[in-house]
Amino acid sequence: MIRILNGAGFRAVCSKKLLKDARRHNSTYDVAIVGGGIVGLATARELILRHPNLSFILVEKEKELAAHQSGHNSGVIHSGIYYTPGSLKARLCVRGATLAYEYCQKKGLPYNQCGKLIVAVEQEEIPRLKALYERGQKNNVRDLSIIDAKGIREREPYCRGIMAIDSPYTGIVDWRMIAFSYGKDFEEAGGRVVTNFEVNDISMATESPVGTTEGMEYPIVIRDTEGEEVRCRFVLTCGGLYSDRLSQISGCSREPRIVPFRGDYLVLKPEKHYLVKGNIYPVPDPRFPFLGVHFTPRMDGNIWLGPNAVLAFKREGYKLFDFNARDMVDALLFRGLQKLVLKNITYGLGEMYRGINIAAQVKILQKYIPELSVSDVLRGPSGVRAQALDREGNLVDDFVFDGGVGDVGSRVLHVRNAPSPAATSSLSIGEMIADEVENRFSL
Repeated sequence: MIRILNGAGFRAVCSKKLLKDARRHNSTYDVAIVGGGIVGLATARELILRHPNLSFILVEKEKELAAHQSGHNSGVIHSGIYYTPGSLKARLCVRGATLAYEYCQKKGLPYNQCGKLIVAVEQEEIPRLKALYERGQKNNVRDLSIIDAKGIREREPYCRGIMAIDSPYTGIVDWRMIAFSYGKDFEEAGGRVVTNFEVNDISMATESPVGTTEGMEYPIVIRDTEGEEVRCRFVLTCGGLYSDRLSQISGCSREPRIVPFRGDYLVLKPEKHYLVKGNIYPVPDPRFPFLGVHFTPRMDGNIWLGPNAVLAFKREGYKLFDFNARDMVDALLFRGLQKLVLKNITYGLGEMYRGINIAAQVKILQKYIPELSVSDVLRGPSGVRAQALDREGNLVDDFVFDGGVGDVGSRVLHVRNAPSPAATSSLSIGEMIADEVENRFSL
């Protein structure tokens, strides 16, 4: 469902080209996209391929693209098992996975269709596992099957469970490399990418650009923190961790609010890589808001274990003690977070404890691979998830679009929430957002 609110070698070559600072004053474009993550890049690519005669610019506040959620994730190509049958998330994920594999094949980008097991280790999990399998069948997820303990050992010799869903269509990829490739497609089609452009104002122009006779053909002015500006006819924002603040610039409500949750991974030591062949996931517990810890192979050969899910003290806080006063106050004073914490206090404290105590996290992982020990793992990287919350403490699981107020609102579209798995679904999400842009604006 969509909610509409009113109011390696390739990487090195690609990144050098994309990260150039080609900024100049008083630029004018038909459409400006704010946000250089994978959703913004996929949508920019889709729009310029549909409208090659229009001028497009994408601005990103960091010095490089895909610097946050798009470059700090597990790297999984999800198959679409988890989502409500018939829902937009389910349809976008299933289509997105197919498009992702096709895109990698067309571009010669590496991926590994290594599969995934969702493993039940206790009898009480069996009904939930079977219900999940039925959900995947209704979502038309490819090649799903139920396997028994023997089947689990055939797929994952060191994994122990009593029953599992086998999802061979699940894979892994470097999503940041994919995002760079989207950006390359965008530039090669005539789009322009500008980095180090942190937007702090979106407003209507009061006069024509200096030195031009274009009048008010480009009435929207986007300014950055250094006072530079871009003028355009229409604006699309895909701000990820800052989507609520970008929306507020054009007069929108701050809700749903973005609350950052950090996920900390462990890394399996190289000499223990033989323990894991593909993705191994738990049966999700509906009482808790996240999927739980899992085993995830990576394209670079590493194997990640985790993550946990704890409140981050900074929207881009990848380390335990990263702190930003504004981000922290925003989160703690928000009624929605207060209610979420109260509803999940035991779960939250457990996540915090496991984040500090490696042995506690390994104990959960040992349910699936008993041979694993604390000495087999090291602390690994972290990611921060932009979790949208409403004021009742509910996780916002829908796509949310917003405009703004006044004249600006008729020319601005904010993507307030693009829920997980946004990377897997990025090409199909790009199609959907491009449709919404075309419905709202006269391109």
